Amino acid sequence: MARPTTEPIGLQLGRTAKLVNRAFDDALSEAGGSLPVWQVLLSLKAQPQGMQRSLASAVGIEGPTLTHHLNRMEEGGLVVRSRDPDNRRVQRAALTEAGEALFHSLRQAVIAFDRRLRAGLSASELATLSSLLERLQHNVENPATNKPGA
Repeated sequence: MARPTTEPIGLQLGRTAKLVNRAFDDALSEAGGSLPVWQVLLSLKAQPQGMQRSLASAVGIEGPTLTHHLNRMEEGGLVVRSRDPDNRRVQRAALTEAGEALFHSLRQAVIAFDRRLRAGLSASELATLSSLLERLQHNVENPATNKPGA
């Protein structure tokens, strides 16, 4: 079997994604947060008094993992949780003043990191990158439609 003449795109994309994720985590950490904390704060800003089930879905994690994050965030004074008065099995989470403050701090870090990623790229290049990433995602999510002869 002949050696590939170019690096497989999955390896290049994976390596780049790891590098970007680490740098993003570092930027959030320097601002006093983490990626899971940012995702929960962002979801609660979009959906105040969010139900834990819908928060987990919005963040893209399982309920028990979200519970772990919310426990730590509640201990840190960033969120408060309460039972839904209409359904005691449902828990809701809301930001505290400290959670609001951290959201704004992390938001500034996210904006600065995004500027860093976009540096030196034209609007046209950014549009092309976005389109290509969407197509790669589609190819992964829909393997049957990407087979030769399909």
